[in-house]
Amino acid sequence: MQEFMVRIQNRLMEEDGINTIEVVLILVVLVALVLIFKNQILGIVDLVFAEINKSINKIY
Repeated sequence: MQEFMVRIQNRLMEEDGINTIEVVLILVVLVALVLIFKNQILGIVDLVFAEINKSINKIY
């Protein structure tokens, strides 16, 4: 049992890998970018769907 606790303590003390705070910060940055560029993203999506609809209409 003590060996198990030592393993857990060692795992918690490791600085390798990605931490929860880093993941949260990355998500915050991504959400902020989406909010900042919302109109441009929607414009691009609208253009893409318009082109898809034109292509579909040509096929049928």
